[in-house]
Amino acid sequence: MKTLDLTQLLQSNPYPGRGIVLGRSADDTKAVIAYFIMGRSENSRNRVFVETPDGIRTQAFDPSKMTDPSLIIYNPVRVFGASTIVTNGDQTDTIREGLAAGKTFSQALHTRTFEPDEPNYTPRISGLVKKEGDYVLSILKSADGDPASCRRYFYAYEKPLAGQGHFIHTYMGDGNPLPSFEGEPEQIAITSETPEEFAQLIWNSLNEENKVSLFVRYIDIMTGNWETVILNKHQ
Repeated sequence: MKTLDLTQLLQSNPYPGRGIVLGRSADDTKAVIAYFIMGRSENSRNRVFVETPDGIRTQAFDPSKMTDPSLIIYNPVRVFGASTIVTNGDQTDTIREGLAAGKTFSQALHTRTFEPDEPNYTPRISGLVKKEGDYVLSILKSADGDPASCRRYFYAYEKPLAGQGHFIHTYMGDGNPLPSFEGEPEQIAITSETPEEFAQLIWNSLNEENKVSLFVRYIDIMTGNWETVILNKHQ
């Protein structure tokens, strides 16, 4: 598979929606996580990421302008033991509860489908980073926009290569209805040495009008310690 440039991917797509990047740092010592959200409506754009004891949560920047929190207020990132879960919806909690009950990542997600936001039926994208840095990505999507059929895809990456990651996002681009992501997660190069550098690369590449919030975490494979960067358009 060809390794792509994340900057070019983001700059060429005005609306990838929500996106997850999982991978390994170039020096082969850190697991890399990035998650961003974008928005077209005032309700979607009226959000910030805030830290929680075991991850982050989306929160209304101006509570008086929040009209419908159902699909936009959730925990994108949560830690379970030595693993980190990252998703674009409340399936983060579903996965964490499933792991706590002895289920696998896949088994937990088999209880969920795509989002009920007709006519888009936004895919649910999810990731899990394990202690040793192996990771899994998933997408649950409708069958070409037909809500009667759900398609489930899971991608496992064992012994990730240094300086490489995989990027999955909800939409192929802007549109009405929004076109769901297609194909395998995109293989990208990760050259940024620090989470701050990687965060700036992603943030500066996202469409200025549509970008909302970004989370980046580098986890030390040996110690489990992490460094986190959060950027919000509404500071």
